[in-house]
Amino acid sequence: MSKTLFNVIALIFCVTILNAQPKEPTIPIDKNVTITGKVIDKDTQIPLEYATVAFFSKTENKIVDGGISDINGEFKITVKDGVYDISIEYISYKKVTLSDKNLTQDEDLGNIFLEINYGELDAVEVIAERTTVEIKLDKKIYNIGKDLTTAGGTVSDALNNVPSVSVDIEGAISLRGNENVRILINGKPSALAGFGDTNVLSQLPAEAIERVEVITSPSARYDAEGTAGILNIILRQKETLGFNGSLNFTVGNPDNAGLSANINYRTEKFNLFSNIGFRYFDAPRNSFSDTRYFDRIENNATVFPEYERIIEDEEVERLNRNYNASLGMEYFLSKKTSLTGSIFYRYGQDRDKSLNNSDRFNNGSIVEKTLRAERQSEDGNNFQFALNYITKFDNKGHELTADIQLEKGNEEQLTFIDENYLVTNQTNPEAFQQENVIQDEDEKESLFQIDYVLPIGDNSRFEAGYRGNFENTITDYTLEQEDISTNTFFVNDTISNIFDYTENVNAFYAQYGSKFGQFSFLLGLRLENTQLKGKIDSRLTDQELEESFGFPIDIDFDNNYLGLFPTLNLIYDLGKNSDSEESITFGYNRRINRPRGWFINPFPSRSSRTNVFQGNPNLRPAFASAFDLGYLKRWDKLTLTTSVYYQYETDSFERIQENTGNQTSDGIDIIRTVPVNLSTNKRTGAEFGILYNPEKWLRLNTSFNFFEFETDGEFNGVDYSAKNTSWFARISSKVTLPSKIDWQTNMFYRAARQDAQSENKGIFSIDLAFSKDIFNDNATISLNVRDLLNSNKRKSLTTTEFFSRDSESQWRQRQVNASFIYRFNQQKKQRERRENNGDDDGEFEG
Repeated sequence: MSKTLFNVIALIFCVTILNAQPKEPTIPIDKNVTITGKVIDKDTQIPLEYATVAFFSKTENKIVDGGISDINGEFKITVKDGVYDISIEYISYKKVTLSDKNLTQDEDLGNIFLEINYGELDAVEVIAERTTVEIKLDKKIYNIGKDLTTAGGTVSDALNNVPSVSVDIEGAISLRGNENVRILINGKPSALAGFGDTNVLSQLPAEAIERVEVITSPSARYDAEGTAGILNIILRQKETLGFNGSLNFTVGNPDNAGLSANINYRTEKFNLFSNIGFRYFDAPRNSFSDTRYFDRIENNATVFPEYERIIEDEEVERLNRNYNASLGMEYFLSKKTSLTGSIFYRYGQDRDKSLNNSDRFNNGSIVEKTLRAERQSEDGNNFQFALNYITKFDNKGHELTADIQLEKGNEEQLTFIDENYLVTNQTNPEAFQQENVIQDEDEKESLFQIDYVLPIGDNSRFEAGYRGNFENTITDYTLEQEDISTNTFFVNDTISNIFDYTENVNAFYAQYGSKFGQFSFLLGLRLENTQLKGKIDSRLTDQELEESFGFPIDIDFDNNYLGLFPTLNLIYDLGKNSDSEESITFGYNRRINRPRGWFINPFPSRSSRTNVFQGNPNLRPAFASAFDLGYLKRWDKLTLTTSVYYQYETDSFERIQENTGNQTSDGIDIIRTVPVNLSTNKRTGAEFGILYNPEKWLRLNTSFNFFEFETDGEFNGVDYSAKNTSWFARISSKVTLPSKIDWQTNMFYRAARQDAQSENKGIFSIDLAFSKDIFNDNATISLNVRDLLNSNKRKSLTTTEFFSRDSESQWRQRQVNASFIYRFNQQKKQRERRENNGDDDGEFEG
């Protein structure tokens, strides 16, 4: 429960009690006395703010006065002199009563110690364990703070345990099987999400998350970007009750060591919060591919490939060091107005080394064998400054908020590539060129936002606001190649380039929500103008660029797209009582998918000599309309959620693999991957989830998602239409063993799926975790194993008119972690109670 809400309830409680009986004539008492004291938690010695103090008059046989404690746990109350029973109460604590106190003069009661009522608190915790999903008009909220399997893990690990969400082996996040999902941090785009690069989420600790909001039918107040919907990650930020915090230490295998600290301090006028962390880890990955090349017809003649088959086996060592720190302060200008400022900084240092063995066959025999070594160093940092202002005009939700967020990031990447023959049938073969790839990327982003909320009566609300989001990325790409005759390097200026890309989005929105009996609705409209602007600085002429690309492109573009995005969300409560709750929801929204900068940059990035990725500056945004129908039924120990959905997307872009017609110096075809506005895309699906708590010691959670997608489109004369069904499911169980040891098991399976050119096999993984509280519940130790069977591998078959490729890759092998967390001045049970009561985020709900 938020402090403001608790304050209001406490005051209403006192006033209600004071006015509960008719006023009767009393004998005037002329003397007033002032009573003071301090309310303190007996175990932690922490002052208790908003504790209720009531004075029961023995003469009048009723409560005649009262008050609440301040930020320091202190109270000062003036009453008439007389004999009183003084009661001191605080939620989930045992009530203390000072009986028959004869108050004849000012008196200091001193320190009053309250003890936690564990019986009552256990009941609260059982509810919190059971109710881990909350349904609102435009989202589902999942509290994942108690997920043991993610202890010592990352934000990506935590997201992979959220229903409807899956994270593939390369870190790509999808919602209901759709990767076009918008990631927000605390409701806003953020440098913490890596300016759209979700790899950063694989570097932030999972312990930073308080909850995840899965927004499959976003209201008008949210960005229209993300045709799949929005994942809003709410980070832990503020604590209460004076000075408190926690320390977290993790070690694991493969090498994984992390240390983080959360420190918070609150006074009557300000709230100071901070987080600092360091993580070092090795995330080895491996991949295997078997490619068979076909004969092809060119100019009415058959062209035979240099090699009929190439097998590549790659192992990569990835050493990462990451530092992050944040500091913020909320300053209370008045009881209803506050100003919050925060800064965040992240520095990352990656050192990767890969060895790729390549075997080349003709007529079933090896004719050539090479070893390719690639060393890559990457240093990056992100800085973010945020300022938030909020003023509440009353206690009914009438408020104004304003946000400013400024971000800056830089990433420097240096890659050295060297390849040598191990076996060859050539006589005096020409050596491979060594290559240095140097890429420097500067990113800037600014956000300005203002939101206004006006309650209308008791059951209606109007909202309006503006958001401006302005991004600029400059990518400086240089390719240095070896001159074999002189053993020196020269700059290949036909590939080296500078790409300046800008994305500006201005948006206005308004929405109105109301409740009529059991029916609630939220209707909104968002107007967005998107500017996509890019300029390429290269030695090549426009014609040379177009010839290298294969079709006309615009290398200096400035495109504007104006769109209206209506939203409608409905809830109908079928019934709600102490034993059950039942409701039906419906949502409609229109969305946009904007291409990111690296999808537009036409210069190829060289993941190898034979495989390149090339952006497409002709890409247009894709637009989608989505419908969602949901059902919720909650019993005492069981919660069922289910929904069916449909989405229709136009101009959807997908990655196409094709032969460039060029070859390496040793005669291997160069394959290009390029994103194009390929098709229309229809997606239909259904999902359901069950949360079951048959006993206090047992919690079961399962979810299932089935979807069918159909694409219809062609590119360069090739028909890429496809229709496929797939599904994924997860099961989680949490059992409390003797000695209060918690045991959690998570299982996940993603079924086989197919896209325009590839067939992907099913993936199964299982995670285990154990934890126990120690040191009087002030500390927790845990042990977890992620991907117990080491089975989280992607296996696929890609077929084109030029080649067929079987591949297998594992982004991260089995991981074992041990974690220790110590909390000071915030016992676990107190912390959980505050978190589970939570602050209302102000969203309209039925």
